[in-house]
Amino acid sequence: MDKDKLKIIFFGTPEFSVKILEAMDKNGFTLVAVVTTPDKPKGRKLVLTPSPVKLWAQEHNVRFLQPTLIKDLRIKIQDLRIKPDLFVVASFGKILPKEILEIPKYGTLNVHPSLLPKLRGPSPIQTAILNGEKETGVTIMLMNEKMDEGPILAQQELRIKIQDLGFKKLEEELAKLGGKLLIETIPKWIDGKITPQPQDHNQATYSKLIKKSDGEINWNEPAEKIYNKICAFTPWPSAYYFENGKRVIITKTKLDKDGKLKILRVKPEGRNEMDFIDYK
Repeated sequence: MDKDKLKIIFFGTPEFSVKILEAMDKNGFTLVAVVTTPDKPKGRKLVLTPSPVKLWAQEHNVRFLQPTLIKDLRIKIQDLRIKPDLFVVASFGKILPKEILEIPKYGTLNVHPSLLPKLRGPSPIQTAILNGEKETGVTIMLMNEKMDEGPILAQQELRIKIQDLGFKKLEEELAKLGGKLLIETIPKWIDGKITPQPQDHNQATYSKLIKKSDGEINWNEPAEKIYNKICAFTPWPSAYYFENGKRVIITKTKLDKDGKLKILRVKPEGRNEMDFIDYK
């Protein structure tokens, strides 16, 4: 396989996607375009903000597409006047129909941050933390039109260390692992050295779309479960409770050896983040 001649279009949106992009770029893969979601209003002033993938594309002079409707994507790809060899998807955030997935010669590969068929769906990293999983991993699969049900090309496990527990840390580790596994898998797939393995659908588990309200803490739950929620939902949607009608976000905590939860830092509504000892 000649990496320089392989024409790849990448689909992704958040920071996880950027790590995969960087791995491909550093290892000589030719990215002819990236597809990402439209700019979204953010903050109190609702300023239109580009996705991390769009920012990466602009910095690296790579063409980018931001279709409002997925049904318009085929035409936008045709307008590039390029016949892509491969699509790579990593946390794009939109479901791609069969007619899009089958455009490239070698199909569409997906980098999914779990050991499929475990934790299919939109929030596998947060859910692994919420569930108190001891290990997770990355799967490279050949996508089909069903969500995370395509045959598996490669997998690699990652041990979840309690001292590293936290969404951002685990996301970074999985993105690094995913990029490495992807660049090892693509040449083998293109050269016909991998036989896709069907998933065992009977073993499937699922993650859900996370809502802001999911972050509210129930103090009747065990300390370890609360701790996992804080780790999984920091920085978004955040883990919080209400005191005197005002939201208090917990930004840093730890679980003692005896299983007691210790709150270290908080951000009370209308105030700056502070040490918990200074709160009240």
